[in-house]
Amino acid sequence: MEDWNYFNYFTEIEEYFWKKRGAHLLVSPLDWAIMETWQKAGVPLGAALKGIDRAFESYQRSRRGAGKTLKNLAYCTDAVLEAAEENQEAAAGATPKGKAATTDVFSRDELRAHVQKKAEQIAKAAERCKKCQLELAAALRSVSQTLGGMQALLDAPGNIDLEDLERRLTIIDDKIHAAVLTHASEELMLKARREVDSQLAPYRRKMKAAQLGMVERQYLQKRLLDEYSLPRVSLYYFT
Repeated sequence: MEDWNYFNYFTEIEEYFWKKRGAHLLVSPLDWAIMETWQKAGVPLGAALKGIDRAFESYQRSRRGAGKTLKNLAYCTDAVLEAAEENQEAAAGATPKGKAATTDVFSRDELRAHVQKKAEQIAKAAERCKKCQLELAAALRSVSQTLGGMQALLDAPGNIDLEDLERRLTIIDDKIHAAVLTHASEELMLKARREVDSQLAPYRRKMKAAQLGMVERQYLQKRLLDEYSLPRVSLYYFT
């Protein structure tokens, strides 16, 4: 994975956006969904920050931005994707890099703690669901056990292959998403969709249909995870 050391991808973007806005405000669920679409699309951190710079410059030159502060990352989407495309073009024909070292990002103890913490959080969520959503509780317990079983992988001798570990953790994230999407109530789904529709309304003309679809899916996933107090287990969410 390019820029493998940037597991703090979201924090870097969040803090940079704060500095550009000149205010330490909470990043909205919509902003997080947008950052996740960039991450999943393989947008390098440098391209994301460059795009944010360009978006702020463009906004400040426009009539709309006169005397006002840019408040949402949605406005930056086109500029970020454009910067990512430029990054790809610049990299075309470059000598491929060798596989990144797998021991210089996290220590073994940090990885064990991360996996254990996430397994415990999922187990607690499963316990909370026991009274009213037995099937979801069972699915979450199974995921928690699978995640806990990865400790054996982390205890094995030799270097830890972070890319392979990340694949495994991403599969667990996908299972969690599928479980909550399957068992979420119609009322909760409707409320979440209304929220994202309302927040995206000012940007629908600016964003392409594919971009909108990705943001909507990511927002819905985050909204459901927040509802059940479930974590992301991918190393991109390492805390």
